[in-house]
Amino acid sequence: MNWQAITFDWTHARAFLAVVEEGSLSAAARVLRQTQPTIGRQVAALEEELNVTLFERSGRSLQVTQTGRDLADHVRAMAEAAGRVSLVASGQSQAIEGMVRITASDLFACHLLPPILHKLRSIAPLIEVDVVATNSVSDLVQREADIAVRNVRPEQPDLVARMIHESKGAFFASKTYLDKRGRPKTLKDLQKHEFVSFGDIDQMLEYYTGFGLDVSREQFKVGSTNGLVAWELVKKGFGICPMSVDVARASTEVEEVLPQMDPILFPTWLVTHRELHTSRRIRLVFDLFAEELPKLMA
Repeated sequence: MNWQAITFDWTHARAFLAVVEEGSLSAAARVLRQTQPTIGRQVAALEEELNVTLFERSGRSLQVTQTGRDLADHVRAMAEAAGRVSLVASGQSQAIEGMVRITASDLFACHLLPPILHKLRSIAPLIEVDVVATNSVSDLVQREADIAVRNVRPEQPDLVARMIHESKGAFFASKTYLDKRGRPKTLKDLQKHEFVSFGDIDQMLEYYTGFGLDVSREQFKVGSTNGLVAWELVKKGFGICPMSVDVARASTEVEEVLPQMDPILFPTWLVTHRELHTSRRIRLVFDLFAEELPKLMA
């Protein structure tokens, strides 16, 4: 290793990459939890260390130069390697304390996580939990979370996944909506109703087609990408939607539509990184979730 060939500070390179990835000094400052002037000084220091121009400055905006784009690829590889170092080190931690980030859909996080977190608090009070409630698939490899609850099996070889339950779903609507619009008796009847969307309507149309439903975009008059908001809209009488029975049975204002239909089956996977699975705190939380979630979803 030619140590003299390394003429820059990693902290400065990290600040530069954050600006490139986030698009501005202020956004980079937020993700790195530093001030904007500090990030600006670190980027300027890197330019001086490498004797290059990384950004063209026009007023308050920054444009990455070609040199900056070329260097960003190399710095990104460094950041990924640094992330792997942190990952391995975290996996070797034997202390049952510290932060554990758990990601799940907003509905799942709201309705099913709290009872397990209460039990976790009694078993390991020194563990801190950050619940990342999102309907997108968080990237465990990049450490956006330590443990994920997903409905699809991950494909990355570095992840450990365990299917802990095959959940059941069905169509639900509020009793007030059904009193007003009528209770469908068949799939053909169901096609005449309005539906609440949970995000991308085209994806939902494709999903509904799989059930043999011929519905149009015009029937999705209200919806939200936020699952809690969309479910609240269903409970307030704006239409019908498919929902996990585990979630729906906690809402007395809704009832199942077409109960004679075969249930909608979908798996629930518990996922973590292979390295993190050797950490006592991650393993404790992972095993607790694997034990308790099926009880709540039975």
